[in-house]
Amino acid sequence: MSEPVQHAVGRRTFVVGGAAAAGSAVLAGPLARPASAAAFGWSDDGSHYVVDTGASLVFKVSKSNGDLTSLVYKGTEYQGYGGMNSHIESGLGASTVTISQSGSTILVSVTYGTLKHYYAARSGENNVYLWTNKADTSVSATRYIVRVKAGLFANDEPDSYTYAPTTVEASDVFRKSDGQTRSKHFSRLRVTDYDYVGWSTGGVGLYVVRSNHEKASGGPFYRSLLRHQSADGGGLYEILYYGENQTEAQRFGLQGPYVIAFTDGGAPSSALYPANLTTPWADGLGISGYVAASGRGRVAGVGITGRDTAFPYTVGLANSAAQYWGSARASDGYFSVTGVLPGTYTLTVFKGELAVYTTSVAVTAGGTTTLNSIAVPTSNDPGNASAIWRIGSWDGTPGGFKNAELMTYAHPSDVRAASWTGNVVVGSGTETSAFPCYLWKDVNSGIIVYFKLTAAQAAAAHTLRIGVTTAYANGRPQITVNDTWTSAVPSPPTQPSTRSLTVGSYRGNNYTFTYSVPASAWLTDTGAYNTLKIYVASGSGTTSFLSAGTAIDAIDLLI
Repeated sequence: MSEPVQHAVGRRTFVVGGAAAAGSAVLAGPLARPASAAAFGWSDDGSHYVVDTGASLVFKVSKSNGDLTSLVYKGTEYQGYGGMNSHIESGLGASTVTISQSGSTILVSVTYGTLKHYYAARSGENNVYLWTNKADTSVSATRYIVRVKAGLFANDEPDSYTYAPTTVEASDVFRKSDGQTRSKHFSRLRVTDYDYVGWSTGGVGLYVVRSNHEKASGGPFYRSLLRHQSADGGGLYEILYYGENQTEAQRFGLQGPYVIAFTDGGAPSSALYPANLTTPWADGLGISGYVAASGRGRVAGVGITGRDTAFPYTVGLANSAAQYWGSARASDGYFSVTGVLPGTYTLTVFKGELAVYTTSVAVTAGGTTTLNSIAVPTSNDPGNASAIWRIGSWDGTPGGFKNAELMTYAHPSDVRAASWTGNVVVGSGTETSAFPCYLWKDVNSGIIVYFKLTAAQAAAAHTLRIGVTTAYANGRPQITVNDTWTSAVPSPPTQPSTRSLTVGSYRGNNYTFTYSVPASAWLTDTGAYNTLKIYVASGSGTTSFLSAGTAIDAIDLLI
């Protein structure tokens, strides 16, 4: 029987080829030094600073450009595929690289123009701690990628395999011979869903533990690159800023620590997770932009009323300099967001991913901003409105619609996708599951919804609402009722200008289109089906799945 291979992302573990290893795993973190291990310390081989953690990890940093050129764990080299090093973006180029030791910590500092990057090692730990301070746009530093040699971990990850014979879109979406699609973009998970990404053989684990993303953009529900594998090797990412389907401007400043962690096969220590990671040992290292715990504050709320308890609630804090978030307790809505930099923030309460309340809060260093119970006004949640019928749920996502889950890890052309066409009958019990999560001008524009009205309902005007979560190429819905009444073409709301629907992301700016349908548009025969046709209007986009499109949150006809 083959050795179990685990692929871990976030708080989930996928096991391939066998059962998960039994017993407790040895986790990353402070470890007792093996008798055969070298002493903690560093040396200079002329081209690199060589750091020995005194545990089982030795790594090298180039003195010329700050690349991580070697990661040797228990005698095995893990760094490198395709002749490339691990580094910021695609490598910084000529940099100033220095090293210092303070007690049980070694710090390698890299300066490239206005960008500063750091590697730190702690005595007895199999971890490399990293920080990156991007001060402005003069340096294109949006990610750190750990490049891993081929053959060390199984190349069978179902949602990140990028080496396939056919290119579907651009140069980064591929189709396998069985019709399934793969891309490094297809992450499945939102930032709030994972603490780490990586691989395990059952005996060795290699992970990147993400930072708290306080200087990233896009909020808790943003999706981005996590990892990829190919015949040449694999990559593990920490995304510092990513522009694809991005809803916010880039933030600048220090991000980190994020951690390259080796384990004996288990998940990284929970002490390294973003919500728990504190680094008092780094307070005096002189890292540019570093703010210790004592210089940060906390926001806590005693509860949230007016919630729909069928949905999870998240509380986010954001301003131009930083972002944070935390889950609201299911029982009463209590929340606590810690480690917040001083400043004034917009606090947003999300039902699912739909913003239903905002206010302003001020955070001070060392203080706790305590909020009384937040009452979400009934009118703020569109799900509270009385409707004749409703397709989907008002939660800011296309969840429940046809192909919605698949689209976070596959291209719309994937063989596993159900047909993007087909009409919907209200009252069938399959209204939501039969309605496609995405609509495109060149694919399924003109989808029909059939529904009946009572005589009283048909005698009155009604408001029809269509909620969307993002759009591509200014795609927006225009409607026709019973082929006799057609709405005006609505103005496009502000949405990201990049690809979205084809690279695993439905998250943009939630927006609700409203249409005032006159009574004259309805059929007076109560036994007949009214027809609602939804078209995608836009003069932009190209063809097929790159034609103008939009993602659906909910559709309803109000009483």
